[in-house]
Amino acid sequence: MIITQLIMSFFASAGFGIIFNAPRNALIQCGLIGMIGWIIYYMLFERGMMDIVPATVFAAMVVAVLSQFCARYYKMPIIIFNVSGIIPLVPGGIAYNAMRHFVENDYNTAVQLSAQVVLLAGGIAIGLMFSEVVNQIWRKAEALGR
Repeated sequence: MIITQLIMSFFASAGFGIIFNAPRNALIQCGLIGMIGWIIYYMLFERGMMDIVPATVFAAMVVAVLSQFCARYYKMPIIIFNVSGIIPLVPGGIAYNAMRHFVENDYNTAVQLSAQVVLLAGGIAIGLMFSEVVNQIWRKAEALGR
């Protein structure tokens, strides 16, 4: 099961990199970042170590840190790695189910699922933002040390 998760998350991230017009020489890194982020999320949430929102935040932070590293190492914009790497964490299935329940007039379930989608999307944003804040602090401290 874990091998399937690894393979599918790699292809989802790399495939979105193709759709996003990422440079060809960055597709493997995009896939690896997405795969690592997804496996961290999978291990934390599916194995019962964390709730879904903190696991998503933590995985998004890892994706952002790896994206920062790849952007510097390969001298490419960070957005290439961030967008492709975060794709496996996006709660598309939950959002679909929320809309389906709205259409079926099952408002209690729809609102619960919608709230979960908002929390997960916010968690992704917080994870990406946290990494950028740490990077900015690191750069300022580095500049002051010179």
